[in-house]
Order: sequence, then structure tokens, then C-alpha cells
Amino acid sequence: MISTKGRYALRVVIDIAENENGSPVRLSDVAARQEISLKYLELIIPSLTKAGIVLSAHGKGGGYRLSITPDKLKVGDVLRAAEGELAPVACLKCDAAPCDRADNCKTLGIWKEYYRLTHAYFDSISIEDVINGNIEFKNK
Repeated sequence: MISTKGRYALRVVIDIAENENGSPVRLSDVAARQEISLKYLELIIPSLTKAGIVLSAHGKGGGYRLSITPDKLKVGDVLRAAEGELAPVACLKCDAAPCDRADNCKTLGIWKEYYRLTHAYFDSISIEDVINGNIEFKNK
């Protein structure tokens, strides 16, 4: 499940992409437009900075800008920056110790496929796609 932190991180990145217009975007402006607490955004922005998604500019006229163009920046990158891994179960995390039950686990295949589909889906959508509304829900 994607937490509030992940959802808000996407909103922050989309807001910056839509509003930077050649100059950094102030986090207080993002907070006001998105109706998200500035304090909460101040907890989210370091993970986006650390992941190299946003760059900060200090001083007068400072703020944040994207370091990757919206057409190249993927939703999956933003979610992983905010959430960490998107593994549905602990045994699929990168740093997980080998599971003693893996050889006999009847559900492991389900979780592996879920994990693969999640990454494939989120990594197929750019921030530009989201901004332009190029996301379709396909009800089968």
C-alpha cells in the first residue's frame, strides 16, 4: 500500500513540475496549493533531494526544482524515493535475509508477480503523463 508520504511526494513533484517556469518553487507555495502542511512537506522533501529528484536553491528566490525532466521522471522513482522499496512482503526486500520457507512457500510466486507488476506499472508512467492526463484505467 502506498502511504500518505508517497502520495504527497507525487503531488509535490507534480506541483514543482507545473510551477517552476525557470525559477525554483518555494515549498510554502506548494503547501498552500496542495493544502498540505508545510511541516509535513519538510519531512518529504529530503527523501526527494537525496534520491536526486529535486534540487534545492538557497537564499532569496530559493526553492526547489526538478533535476529530471517530467518526461523522463517516472512515478516509480518518486514512490521509491518516498516509500523505500515497494516490496509487498518482507522477504522480497533487497536487504532481506534468505527465507527458510522460500522453497516450500506456496504464495511466494503471487508476491513476486505482484512486485513485478507494481514496478512495471509505476515505471511506465512519467510525471509528464500524469500532468497531461495520459493515464487510463483499463477495466477488464
